[in-house]
Amino acid sequence: MKLLVGLGNPGETYARTRHNLGQDLLAEVIRHFRMPVGNKRFQGVFGDGRIEGERVFWLIPETYMNLSGEAVGAAMRYFRLTPPDVIVFHDDVDLPCGKVRMKAGGGNGGHNGLKSIQQIIGSADFVRVRLGVGRPPGGIDTARFVLAGFTPEEQTARDRLLEQLPPVVPWILKGDLNAAMNRLGLERDKILHSSS
Repeated sequence: MKLLVGLGNPGETYARTRHNLGQDLLAEVIRHFRMPVGNKRFQGVFGDGRIEGERVFWLIPETYMNLSGEAVGAAMRYFRLTPPDVIVFHDDVDLPCGKVRMKAGGGNGGHNGLKSIQQIIGSADFVRVRLGVGRPPGGIDTARFVLAGFTPEEQTARDRLLEQLPPVVPWILKGDLNAAMNRLGLERDKILHSSS
């Protein structure tokens, strides 16, 4: 079984900010696959459901971002999951807004949520779905940038991403990240043609 994790900060103050894009994306995956509403568990909102017949767990930590590993580690220990069973959706300033990259393992790129997960579970061997939010304009602190909302142009890219990515999650669950990226390209084409 797999555990889907959407990173963000709790509370209305941080809702719809760049740093909460992982959390927003997971909420859209839950809606897309009509999974049941979750409950408070593992220091977050936790639930389970089925994606194309396969049972999956999902978790939106309600710790602050830099303590995300506490929630993830608790769920992993309870269900005896290994790092490769975990798929983390998170914002990434190294990608332009609306772009996606996927990889298994690797560094944390200075992302406090990933850093916390690596420290708590003692491994970097989980899958990351990197959701681009772009780099801050010159002179703006990165921390301040990611805790702010999207510009109107970025909002359009964000909304398109939330529409395109959920249908490719079955390929991510199978561990076929190349196929997932290829399918993501097809989803983009389909949405662009339907709106033109």
